[in-house]
Amino acid sequence: MRTFFIIFLKELRAFFLSPLAWTVMALFTFLNGWLFASMINAMQMRVSSRSLIYNFFDSGWFWMGFFILFPLITMRLFAEEKKMGTIEGLLTAPVRTSEVLLGKYFAAVVVFLVIVTPMYLFFPLFQAVTGEQAAFQGGALWGAGLGIALVGIFNVAIGTLASALTSNQLIAAMLTFVFAMLHYFLGFLHNFGVVPGSVWTGGMTYFSTTEHMHALTGGLIDSGPIIYYASFSILLLAITYHVLESRKWRV
Repeated sequence: MRTFFIIFLKELRAFFLSPLAWTVMALFTFLNGWLFASMINAMQMRVSSRSLIYNFFDSGWFWMGFFILFPLITMRLFAEEKKMGTIEGLLTAPVRTSEVLLGKYFAAVVVFLVIVTPMYLFFPLFQAVTGEQAAFQGGALWGAGLGIALVGIFNVAIGTLASALTSNQLIAAMLTFVFAMLHYFLGFLHNFGVVPGSVWTGGMTYFSTTEHMHALTGGLIDSGPIIYYASFSILLLAITYHVLESRKWRV
């Protein structure tokens, strides 16, 4: 565990002592602040049956900016070590590969959570300024926070694997973005050949990030999305572990 915390803290320092994390957080917060204000204006002009929080997290503009985060956070995790030639020393040192992997992964998860947290201040500020309750229908805000965290840990796992596969940070970033977007668009396949109650519809709905977020931002919190994202994150980390182990034996 000592090695885990050393690597974890080292990665956090590397992120937060560089301008990248703060620049990304500022841009992400600014762009989502603009989207939040635009959403309020749109709901003022046209009555919506959905809450503000539901409409905000249902926006395609939000998800486009959201998925750009993961390449920026994860591209350097292992790719930089390979490029600098320090990965061999790291993997041949008397430390467990799992500790190296988890230390870097959880550091990236913490960075992700820090970057997205300011976005949630929009909703209490909206309530404080207007006195409206539209942003806080039941457990919608908690559900949205849980959903974003679950999608986040899954996509950080995708980025970690991509970074372990190449020594080029740009290629790692491209792989992360492509696979994150492919998974996102996979969820829209349930709209094709829709037969209520069919295996196809049920299966594609199970993979759908938008369907998960619709339920969570509607205040419906269940174990399905938690099991889905946690299990696939573990699977991706297991694959990453074997990628690193195979390189360790080649060193």
